[in-house]
Amino acid sequence: MRIAVVANGEWDQEWGKRELAAYDRLIAVDGGGNHIVRAGFVPDALLGDLDSAEPETLEICRQKGTVIVCYPAEKDETDLELALEYAVKLMEQEERTVKAEKAGVQDRESQDVFLLGAMGGRIDHLLGNLFLLQGLLKRGVRIRMKGPGQELWLLEGLGKLTGKKGQKLSVIPITEKAVVRTEGLYYPLYDEILYRDSPRGISNVFLGEDAIVDVSEGTALIVVLSPDNRR
Repeated sequence: MRIAVVANGEWDQEWGKRELAAYDRLIAVDGGGNHIVRAGFVPDALLGDLDSAEPETLEICRQKGTVIVCYPAEKDETDLELALEYAVKLMEQEERTVKAEKAGVQDRESQDVFLLGAMGGRIDHLLGNLFLLQGLLKRGVRIRMKGPGQELWLLEGLGKLTGKKGQKLSVIPITEKAVVRTEGLYYPLYDEILYRDSPRGISNVFLGEDAIVDVSEGTALIVVLSPDNRR
């Protein structure tokens, strides 16, 4: 099961229409429900204080049976944090169901939660979102933030990446340092130390379609640019 949590950040409508079709469950974070509805979809759940959700969006959600959970505006958690927790519980419930029905190991990506509409705009929101990802990673849950021009996630241990020859990616420690090994990249690393205050791992390049990044110590932010992103 692929789950997308859609926040109320910058949004490309054409990209959104294509992207949302790839998920089994859509969780809207307040005004993120507007993005989903305008793209021609209906969220399975809508969470937040609902100050950004438009009346038309709320009415469509009510008519279509969306689970709507309204929180007070004054609370300790952000709307996104609450929505991610909801998505994680949904994922864990699905995993328990699958394990009960059949044995075997599932595709790792199918267990990821994808976060859309959470890049761009306010830098404090972006930084807060990244550290939310770190907290969930400590619990064994990987969240992948995705937008029209890039995808990013936090990595500890071995990561197998798929891209295209010439496509750019960056490996940036978010801990003080990270020990990193790579394969299939133009600038190889052989269990070398990357430091947070020296951006050595920015703008590496895929040599082919497959690459490996192994973070044996610390935590690294992996940023993969879309093939058409020339920056």
